[in-house]
Amino acid sequence: MPTYNKLVRDNILEIIKAEGLNYNAKILTSDELLVEVKAKMIEEANEFMEAAEKKEAVEELADILELIHASLGAYGVDFEELEAIRKEKKEKRGGFDKAIYLIEVEDY
Repeated sequence: MPTYNKLVRDNILEIIKAEGLNYNAKILTSDELLVEVKAKMIEEANEFMEAAEKKEAVEELADILELIHASLGAYGVDFEELEAIRKEKKEKRGGFDKAIYLIEVEDY
């Protein structure tokens, strides 16, 4: 039996059962969830980085967005609050729309 030890989407257990397979799983506490969401976020970010096709890249972004929603739920923060913080940071420091790539800064 393969061992996964990782966070999976909500319907995965039903899919496994429908395939006639047995599984061992548990429900995570909020603190455990945050640890696993962070690990999964890195996994999905790496998959996004490796995505060669647009469709695949967008699917990885959707996974990352789902993990953001899970994180917000664990922290008790809604998406509107996150969006307000994003807008505030963009207003103060800008976004990434101009695609600026800083190479170096000369010391005085």
